Amino acid sequence: MSHEIENQHSILIVEDEPELAELLKEYLEASNFSAFIINNGLEAEQWLTEHTPSLILLDLMLPGKNGLDLCRSYREKSDTPIIMVTAKVEEIDRLLGLELGADDYICKPYSPREVIARVKAVLRRTESTTGAPTTSKGIVLDQDRQQVSIDGNHIELTTIEFRLFELLHSDPGKIYSRQYILDNIYTDYRIVSDRTVDSHIKKLRKKLQSALPEVDLIRSVYGAGYKFEPPV
Repeated sequence: MSHEIENQHSILIVEDEPELAELLKEYLEASNFSAFIINNGLEAEQWLTEHTPSLILLDLMLPGKNGLDLCRSYREKSDTPIIMVTAKVEEIDRLLGLELGADDYICKPYSPREVIARVKAVLRRTESTTGAPTTSKGIVLDQDRQQVSIDGNHIELTTIEFRLFELLHSDPGKIYSRQYILDNIYTDYRIVSDRTVDSHIKKLRKKLQSALPEVDLIRSVYGAGYKFEPPV
């Protein structure tokens, strides 16, 4: 591959459906992005050894190397934002956790306008991160590392877990309803449920309690939602 990406915001589209890939490329270029298409996972992996796009739109099902494996291996080398694209509903739980290091996900079928909006949102979020950790009463949130430190103990969180804690931590004592969390944390709340929120809260609590076993930082408020209570 010898193509270079020159514009400030460049998007790599890794998609093996030619018509869909071309449509996305047209919409991205109409929104002042430069875009490049690769239809094979192995070719994309090789291309990424020589180029660094601003963001990658990565399909789940690809010839050569699938999107999950490509995301996992690439994330070990780069923090370039990745949006996973999938038509496999059964993979949603895995993508919701985003344990592989993806920054977001989109479900097929989708509108190109939705993709553009999501791309802009992820770029805004990643570019607005200053890297300066947020600190309060022994709790440090590091957005660059998606890491929470409590009294010096580092806790690694998935993207969803970090977003959850960041939201609750932003206003101690405020009760956030499950619906508010669904609307503001999850990419497509239509395919998740209250049970999904409860499951991620449970996992987040378990990780936080590994640092503060005797303290419950996230409280359930019956019939209302969840809130963050800082340690005394």
